[in-house]
Amino acid sequence: MKKLKDKVVLVTGAASGIGKAIALQMADEGAQVAANYLNKSDKVDELLESISSKGVNAEKFHADISKQEQVVHMFDEVIKRFGRLDILVNNAGRQKDSPFQDMTLEDWNAVIQVDLTGHFLCAREAVRIFMKQNPEKSDEFHKSLIFITSVHQNIPWAGRANYNAAKAGAAMLMKTIAQEMAPHKIRANAIAPGAVKTAINIENFQDPNEKEKILRKIPYGRAGKVLDIARAAVWLASDEADYITGETLFVDGGMELYADFIDGG
Repeated sequence: MKKLKDKVVLVTGAASGIGKAIALQMADEGAQVAANYLNKSDKVDELLESISSKGVNAEKFHADISKQEQVVHMFDEVIKRFGRLDILVNNAGRQKDSPFQDMTLEDWNAVIQVDLTGHFLCAREAVRIFMKQNPEKSDEFHKSLIFITSVHQNIPWAGRANYNAAKAGAAMLMKTIAQEMAPHKIRANAIAPGAVKTAINIENFQDPNEKEKILRKIPYGRAGKVLDIARAAVWLASDEADYITGETLFVDGGMELYADFIDGG
């Protein structure tokens, strides 16, 4: 039995990287996929072809998740096309790095508006839909929100104050939603990836010196794969994780264990 058979999932930032891997893995487990994207229209078309080849329905939805009107419209369209929603994966995000003394308000807002405000907007619309689908509290009602945060919700990372603050904020946003929505059988959890190899950072892994610096931070001795995150997302969204809410699952090869102290510091 497929873990997510007949469920409908909306994945933000689904055109590439972790979002794409989650969309594909959830489709493998029987979920119908609403794939959000902002850029890379050709990449999301490739994703839809891959999912359709599995015999699963998938459609694309263009929206900037930092814009309230676009988010509301996207969720309305998802309901029109799929009839319902069961899972939201808040994955879309961005970085705009800068030394703190040089960080402009534009740099700050560019990241906060997507990685925190955008996750709030999408989660709010999903919860509104979930509660309309089940106006009465029911033990048979199972809906799931998954936030993709980062180990840097806990670990400071110089030059990225905006990103760190957004991820830490999203983690607490998730916990607050989980507490408030638990009586409605709406679960909220987060996955905090460590150093995951994607197209965005592939150059760092191709440079031997940069790769060695990254691997020193990972006790498990390898970089993460997008599939590591995707498998965790499937499990958290499934009924197998039904009693888990308000938690962050660190998928990081032990990066949060502070590898510099492995030999006593």
